[in-house]
Amino acid sequence: MTFGTQDAGLTTRPGSSNVPQQNADDEDELMIDTDPTTLATSSAPAFPPIAPVAERTTLKSETRRIPIPPHRMTPLKKDWLNIFGPLTEILGLQVRMNVQRRCVEIRTSKHTKDIGALQKGADFIKAYALGFDVNDAIALLRLDDLYLDSFEIKDVKTLHGDHLSRAIGRIAGQDGKTKFTIENTTRTRIVLADTKIHIMGSFQNIKIARDAIVSLILGSPPGKVYAGLRTVSSRMKQRAL
Repeated sequence: MTFGTQDAGLTTRPGSSNVPQQNADDEDELMIDTDPTTLATSSAPAFPPIAPVAERTTLKSETRRIPIPPHRMTPLKKDWLNIFGPLTEILGLQVRMNVQRRCVEIRTSKHTKDIGALQKGADFIKAYALGFDVNDAIALLRLDDLYLDSFEIKDVKTLHGDHLSRAIGRIAGQDGKTKFTIENTTRTRIVLADTKIHIMGSFQNIKIARDAIVSLILGSPPGKVYAGLRTVSSRMKQRAL
């Protein structure tokens, strides 16, 4: 049954809405995006860089403990003045030696300006604990692109007995000649600690030195490794030019 409304002249059915339908032109206007060039340019928030002093933790100081092997305790006592001097003067850290725990403890202070000073100090002490000289380890404090890399001979090849001893001898060379040649060519520092090998240098130079040492471990004669190092050295000089 249909109910009509004479005044409006419209026919209404049960269940239908009495709201007039929206014009199709109005829908098109709603779908049209506004040109971004016509919008007023809103100023983006500007965040200035945080000062290194503000990045430090003001509530409490950070502490780091670096364990020292027993065989490095005596050299540490002799070179203690040369070790804690750069840590306090260059990085502004507080340093002390914990004899009972056999570790060096470093802590940030109000004089610490660099947020990465604690990590640099830990790397410096760790390098000395691994066997590097103090003068070589100080470079970790002054330069940002120096890293430490460590691996064992068994990671390259499983050797035992005399075969392991000969591999170590090939890496060191007579009177350390082979090791010094690799260091001077690749501009790195190498420490041979029994079956462990530690390398300090830039990322690219560490890779070159590690490849040379791996070749010696696998049995390559030193002459062949020298030839490869000469080629790499000439390429590095050409790139520097």
